[in-house]
Amino acid sequence: MTAHDVSQFEVKVQPFYRAVGNEEALYEAAYKRRMPVMLKGPTGCGKSRFVEYMAWKLGRPLITVACNEDMTASDLVGRFLLDKDGTRWQDGPLTTAARIGAICYLDEVVEARQDTTVVIHPLTDHRRALPLDKKGELIEAHPDFQLVISYNPGYQSLMKDLKQSTKQRFAALDFDYPEAGIEAEIVARESGVDAEVAQKLVQVAQRTRNLKGHGLDEGISTRLMVYAGQMIAEGVDPVAACQMTLVTPLTDDPDMRQTLQAAVETFFVS
Repeated sequence: MTAHDVSQFEVKVQPFYRAVGNEEALYEAAYKRRMPVMLKGPTGCGKSRFVEYMAWKLGRPLITVACNEDMTASDLVGRFLLDKDGTRWQDGPLTTAARIGAICYLDEVVEARQDTTVVIHPLTDHRRALPLDKKGELIEAHPDFQLVISYNPGYQSLMKDLKQSTKQRFAALDFDYPEAGIEAEIVARESGVDAEVAQKLVQVAQRTRNLKGHGLDEGISTRLMVYAGQMIAEGVDPVAACQMTLVTPLTDDPDMRQTLQAAVETFFVS
């Protein structure tokens, strides 16, 4: 790999991240030992932004993989491809990260098949190696390489959960939605609305989070509130903006939509 190859994975602009505890210090300590780290928390609460921010802060390249149920081991480690000159090997994102010393972030790793996730095991213990069986090569991870995974414990099931043999290879940080004042600050900063509108959006979200397990799989995330704020900042009527970004994405159930719409109107209809 050349310096040019590494530069495409650099986080060049500081991402906005608002710390809510000692997560930055804990992550930095883990990175000093190149310890694998697992981030656990609900969707849209800032896990991916945190990894991006820490990669920027530590000056490390970042390679992110959005995991899905169709992802194979070859999608992670690489495969042989045919071209006009015959066959050539194409590294996958995990292999690239191990070679260049990047932070490799496997987002929502629980979505991947269990026979796929086992390929990360040799990189998460004392071996710090990645066998490329198809190529007959053993890659020793770059000294700066680190593996980070995330998943949403709220979606755990017998069919979709990490094996203990995988979980116990990682240190873990718990993430959740911030307390109301900090969350309103984040929404205002990220969307461009004023503090009053941001506070109203947070109040709507908090009401929906109380419905988790009572008709909703998840409450409104910080991410969706930022979307609502961005629409409002563009001059869209707040009720219509909330309908589009907070109500419609969350549920298809007519009664639940009515409940969510009533919560929106409580704060945005005078």
